[in-house]
Amino acid sequence: MDKRKIVLRELMEQNPADIAEVLADLSQEQATDLIHHLFLRHAAAEPLGEMDPDDSAELVVQLDRKEASEILSRMDPDDAVDLLLELPEDIQQELLSRLSRTEAKVLSDLLVYPPDSAGGLMSPEVVPLSLTMSAQDAIDHLRRRMQQAETVYYAYAVDDANRLLGVLSLRDMALADPSCSLRDLVIRDAVSVPVDADAEDVAHIFDKYDYFALPVVDAEDKLLGVITFDDVIDVIREEATEDIYGLAGVPFEEAVDTTWAQSLRLRLPWLYVRLLTALAAAVVVGLFEATIAKVAALAVLMGIIAGQGGSAGMQTVTIITRGMALGELDKARGWKLLGKETLLGVANGILIGATVGLITYLWKGELLMGLAVFLAMTINMIIAGASGVAIPLVVRRLGKDPALVSGIFLTTVTDVLGFGFMFAIAIWLLPEI
Repeated sequence: MDKRKIVLRELMEQNPADIAEVLADLSQEQATDLIHHLFLRHAAAEPLGEMDPDDSAELVVQLDRKEASEILSRMDPDDAVDLLLELPEDIQQELLSRLSRTEAKVLSDLLVYPPDSAGGLMSPEVVPLSLTMSAQDAIDHLRRRMQQAETVYYAYAVDDANRLLGVLSLRDMALADPSCSLRDLVIRDAVSVPVDADAEDVAHIFDKYDYFALPVVDAEDKLLGVITFDDVIDVIREEATEDIYGLAGVPFEEAVDTTWAQSLRLRLPWLYVRLLTALAAAVVVGLFEATIAKVAALAVLMGIIAGQGGSAGMQTVTIITRGMALGELDKARGWKLLGKETLLGVANGILIGATVGLITYLWKGELLMGLAVFLAMTINMIIAGASGVAIPLVVRRLGKDPALVSGIFLTTVTDVLGFGFMFAIAIWLLPEI
């Protein structure tokens, strides 16, 4: 047998997620060729669905349009829509025009919903059941239509108007008497999510209740589709990545395989923002240039004070932004934490300030200089703790992502005020200035 055919046959036996990794590691030409061979064996849809949508879209545009549309028709609708969203609109429309009217309508309806909403996450592949059915009738019905179901964990009961009535466990139906009515098995207080719910809020519901799937309904409580936990895992990963990137001032669009030119374009604006904040701190230092000239030790100590304030503030910002990301922090609780973090700043400031003040006294033999350092450190640590709560809350109130800008604002506050208080207190206490 041809070696290439042997390799292809072995690859076909792999999990689609593993095939997706192979495709991602190949050159575009090699990956496109492999997709073509998988297509001939009706095995291209699942690996493309496992890839990042932007990567799979790059491969699809290289394919013949007829071939690409057939692959699209075999993909799960939610994965197909994610791929379509990465394509230019003219290619989107061309591929949709090659699908059957039913398939095109399903995908077109899903394209209306924002990607970061419940509608953007859901799959319409759900098989509703009537409560007039018996357990055996329901199981037979699901077996006949199993290819149309996104999930096999639950079934959903609806009325004649397709309004959600409740959820049914497949386990309960399988173990029940075959003649048992679904009315006796349905769980009527089923948790559902509105179609316009934010994807992050949906992820919080999955995390809270440990569900495998959740039904999606419209404003009239009509069943539109289902979201499964594998879709939510992607949301959680993306949100965590975005928060980590934001705290470091790295754009979410960047990845390890981004070219240096793209990385420069993405990172440079944030570096300029950080430069402006650094210049603000430099202006404060410049105002006290004569003070530094008289007491050179202040040039060493001001960095310690500002640095400790920045570190303490970032601890608070990290805790607060994490709480926001996980839905643990509502508005009322957020402002209550302001008191806690301010008190913590007082404690940290006194302890660390006393340590640095003592070191300064032992170093320079000047009690007043040690006292000045102690006071400046304490005040800056209090400000850092309070700012670490207040800044993310204000940023969220303005409708922005706290993880993206809180760190920059916090560093500016702790640097500017740290330097300012250090020099102001030194001028007040030290007789030689």
